[in-house]
Amino acid sequence: MNVENFPPRACPFLDDVPRTEPGPMTRVTLRSGQEVWAASRHADVRAVLTDPAFSADRANPNFPVPFGRRVRQDQGLKPSLIAMDAPEHGPARRLVLGEFTVKRLAALGSRVQEIVDEYLDAMLATESRTADLVPALSLPVPSLVICELLGVPYADHDFFQSRSRALISRTTRPEEVRAASEDLRDYVDKLVTAKEADPPDDLLGRQIVKRREEGVEDHEALVNLAILLLIAGHETTANMISLGTVALLQRPEQLAELRADPSKTPGAVEELLREFTIAEFVMSRVAVEDTVVNGTEIKAGEGVFALGNAANHDPAVFPDPNRVDIHRGARNHVAFGYGAHQCLGQNLARVELQIVFDTLFRRVPTLKVAVPVSELPFKNDAVVYGLHSLPVSW
Repeated sequence: MNVENFPPRACPFLDDVPRTEPGPMTRVTLRSGQEVWAASRHADVRAVLTDPAFSADRANPNFPVPFGRRVRQDQGLKPSLIAMDAPEHGPARRLVLGEFTVKRLAALGSRVQEIVDEYLDAMLATESRTADLVPALSLPVPSLVICELLGVPYADHDFFQSRSRALISRTTRPEEVRAASEDLRDYVDKLVTAKEADPPDDLLGRQIVKRREEGVEDHEALVNLAILLLIAGHETTANMISLGTVALLQRPEQLAELRADPSKTPGAVEELLREFTIAEFVMSRVAVEDTVVNGTEIKAGEGVFALGNAANHDPAVFPDPNRVDIHRGARNHVAFGYGAHQCLGQNLARVELQIVFDTLFRRVPTLKVAVPVSELPFKNDAVVYGLHSLPVSW
């Protein structure tokens, strides 16, 4: 196996757009049968994500639907933050943006470190000196962090993790998606209602107080925000921990550099984010007026699938793009999106990934993947890429 091409991955939504050959805007057919534009060049993806002619409204009947799950318009629900357009999006985002500043999240570092050490203590206590890193470390660390940040009881993690898996799996039947969505919404609705009666000092409690003070209290909007942050806050980072661990273990020379000099870890995190770009589905858009993207005319009503993984492997921007290089120093990737909808929790993800990688490889210097990389169960069946399990030994 050529480790520089690890892991083998094709975009799970398109039949004819490879990730490593970005080219001009192209008309493609999604597996759902919908015909849309595909943007794969770095410049085109960033142009789509910043052009006000494009909408993020998933309820738009022309919004790109990779596998047939269209937002039901008969439910009368308000859009989540990732599905809002201007002018509503800006004020809604600013209400919560202060919770995710670099300064505030850096202060969480000591607590993240405690959580990582706690789970590593438990893992290293096993007599077999083997573990599945996903349930042992990758999944519980970001799950517990986001639960404490939001004020969600971690004791309920099995419930919301199972519903999250159902929502992001491409194989979940429509009726199962609806059931999982309704279960999660009912759970969060009750949680937010309880906090509204007596706001605690957690993110949701502070949001309740802030919105009341500013006269913009909106129960449904807060429920939507909580669901978004709860799902995104554990699924994405958990997958990056697993994928990043394998990638670094497959590159012992670069891993040795990180062990010798942890100041290089932030750069390694950015490179791993670029390499895997695990959440492409959030970057779909639909044109609400005629526009032009770098010479390509897009008509109102036409959908665009912005391929972040292809953009992050554009050789015009990232030389030798299929090679993982912790020295690349390129923070201009679009793994967190770009423009107005750039990921709210990106600074939290960076803090968690840096602490996990530094601590894991320092405390478990003999760590290795316990099966051939080619046998690992990659999540080609999900809208968030990752690993279902990661057997390790030490």
